[in-house]
Amino acid sequence: MKKRDYLKTPVRHIDITSFNAEGIIDAMRGMSFSAKDLAVAAEIYDMMLTDRNCAIILTIAGSASAAGCMQIYTDLAKYNMVDVIVATGAAIVDMDFFEALGFRHYQGTPLVNDRELRKLYIDRIYDTFIDEEELQICDRTITDIADSLPPGPYSSREFIREMGLFLTTRAVKKDSLVQVAYENDIPIFCPAFSDSSAGFGLVLHQHRNPDNHVSIDSVKDFRELTMIKIKTKTTGLFIIGGGVPKNFAQDSVICAEILGMEVPMHKYAIQITVADVRDGACSSSTLKEATSWGKVDMAHEQMVYAEATSVLPLLASYAYHGGKWKKRKKRRLAKMFK
Repeated sequence: MKKRDYLKTPVRHIDITSFNAEGIIDAMRGMSFSAKDLAVAAEIYDMMLTDRNCAIILTIAGSASAAGCMQIYTDLAKYNMVDVIVATGAAIVDMDFFEALGFRHYQGTPLVNDRELRKLYIDRIYDTFIDEEELQICDRTITDIADSLPPGPYSSREFIREMGLFLTTRAVKKDSLVQVAYENDIPIFCPAFSDSSAGFGLVLHQHRNPDNHVSIDSVKDFRELTMIKIKTKTTGLFIIGGGVPKNFAQDSVICAEILGMEVPMHKYAIQITVADVRDGACSSSTLKEATSWGKVDMAHEQMVYAEATSVLPLLASYAYHGGKWKKRKKRRLAKMFK
């Protein structure tokens, strides 16, 4: 088989505006197990959207973006249903920015010879394929953006804002998450930014400019996110997966305390994850466990143990068609740092 034989069926990103999940979520309220958990999570998300004081922090880990959920995150930003985003570098760069440059993810299969894929320069995410040669173009685009900036340390938020600015004139695919966030002053943080195509691009940039280059200051990220928590006070967490983005967002409460600022725990929290709790991790602890650390209030929290691509479209469609976002004031929190 040739490369084109593998890369022929693009992943189609689901459109939450094209169907109304209110009916099925309402029906799930009368069920048990994960269905009821999802209905409760939808109710809590509604609370976040209707609480005028609540800033909503979306955290993204895992590969649901590549699997068809990318447009969901963009729509949450476009329709004012999130105010801050904390994500893995892969979700922002290898998936969203990558497609904004005109490239695609493709449907594939896990039942494949991975050595054959390597020979063809095809990367695999379970049953999703990516053209490695195109991904390296994404890497080098990051290099070009870094080369265009004044040398010095940048938070990931600052650098991603430059990526959004770049896309306003250079995007092949419009309405990427990075571009929509830029246009709506929604800050995006990637606390592990170098663990992605951005890392390769920035290493190449620093290799070419050893004495005068751009670097990413993850401590500045932490300080900026903490400043947002101090300013907004009331916050809700919408967590996809877990890991570093989840813990980074939760820790803003503790960091504020270390700075001598008394802020409330995150008032609302929902998490969609398949992680287990028995190893003491659960993609950075259960939400109830986070209460013992002073991070999350137990009054309005819900774990949903499900694979994100199967339930996130329902929850997001429910919130979109419920329309509570229409009365929210845009916070434009990125303007804090201008």
